[in-house]
Amino acid sequence: MIGRLKGILIHKAPPWLVLDVHGVGYELEAPMSTFYALPELGREVTLFTHYAQKEDSVALYGFLSEAERRLFRDVQKVSGIGARIALAVLSGVSVEAFAQLVQAGDVAALTRIPGIGRKTAERMVVELRDRAATFTQGAPGVPARPGDAVAEAVSALQALGYKPAEAERMAKAASGEGETAEAIIRKALQSALR
Repeated sequence: MIGRLKGILIHKAPPWLVLDVHGVGYELEAPMSTFYALPELGREVTLFTHYAQKEDSVALYGFLSEAERRLFRDVQKVSGIGARIALAVLSGVSVEAFAQLVQAGDVAALTRIPGIGRKTAERMVVELRDRAATFTQGAPGVPARPGDAVAEAVSALQALGYKPAEAERMAKAASGEGETAEAIIRKALQSALR
């Protein structure tokens, strides 16, 4: 299930924005990449969302593209990186540029993003290099590819605790022509139980 909110933009003051969804105001935190592309106040907008609950807080994050949300989640999988640094990454560089920096192993450029030191940049390169090619799927201006449903299923299976290689193998084995991510995930989980 993809989390999205569709509503009227009633307030924006970076990094916060408020959407009115049928009379209920949702306060979301968003990266600058999303703020740059937001419509004027009073206009309708749809945002991909990420809900985070901790022992002492609850947070809702909003993104204009699935690629931004995916990168936000993937960056936080790197040891020592939380939501603040993940938002800083998206605020400082596009999804496409970040993918290129990670694939190239450009530690120096990554350290220019606020909050990222040399060791964190090195961990990002090591831990994200294999997934960097999938970051741009769903980014604005990047054409959808037939493998998007498979990539979404792989991401979901990883979120469920499967190792990246195992999740990819399961998703590819369960995928068929024109199937949705949900169908692929369902088949992959069913086959894992056999």
